[in-house]
Amino acid sequence: MTSIERDVQYDERLDLRTDLYPATTTEQRGTVLLIHGGGWFRGDKSKETKAASIFADAGYQVVVPNFRLAPDYLYPAPLVDMDSLVTWLRQSGRIDDHVAVVGASSGGNMSVEVGLKYGWPAVSLSGIINIEEWLAAHPDVVGTLAHQAPADADSTAIDQDGADDEFYKGFVEQYFGAAKEYHLGTPYHHVTAKAGPMYLANSLNEFVPNDGVLQLEAALVAQQIPVTTRFFPGMRHGEAYLDDVEKDVLNFIATWI
Repeated sequence: MTSIERDVQYDERLDLRTDLYPATTTEQRGTVLLIHGGGWFRGDKSKETKAASIFADAGYQVVVPNFRLAPDYLYPAPLVDMDSLVTWLRQSGRIDDHVAVVGASSGGNMSVEVGLKYGWPAVSLSGIINIEEWLAAHPDVVGTLAHQAPADADSTAIDQDGADDEFYKGFVEQYFGAAKEYHLGTPYHHVTAKAGPMYLANSLNEFVPNDGVLQLEAALVAQQIPVTTRFFPGMRHGEAYLDDVEKDVLNFIATWI
């Protein structure tokens, strides 16, 4: 069995690296691009071992990249890095047209953006979707990064206590930097008929405002793009409910990849 390739350089100029998990089955079914969360300012590919193993065991090559982070690099730098990754994967012959994108939290936002651009099926777990309208509706909220979890905290234990408007505003404003970027960075404002099918999940009372899911769903439906939406009771965020959606997500990817 081929071993995991770690820290493979995909962008020489910026020294950006990715981990590559081979499918553990005899037949590879395609590729899953797995994008880590962390509010665009924290997180690391090394935290995605469990999720990557789920997809590898289902027969997919899994690509788990690192990318540039705020505050040194702001929107759209991480999305530019995903373009660099896709170019490298294609030029090195590591992917074909059978690609799906998966991410949670800010990684969910990025998975949606990649799915919109490349027409690939995308899975967003608690994706940061409502940006422009949410910020406009909360002018009195004072953003802060003081509520962030320790750097070594497990992804499934971060932001599990329900709404935290101050922290949400803090890292969103940091990433986008300037108000002129809020509209461009809100995914449902640029859905086209070229978008890939999407699977969107949120908890009903979680850290991420779930109205963005409904707005994205409506925009996808208006363009006749297949979309699956699920809401769970409680406050779990992102990969904390991965076990609950695992079968759904694998069926979704198998259907559309």
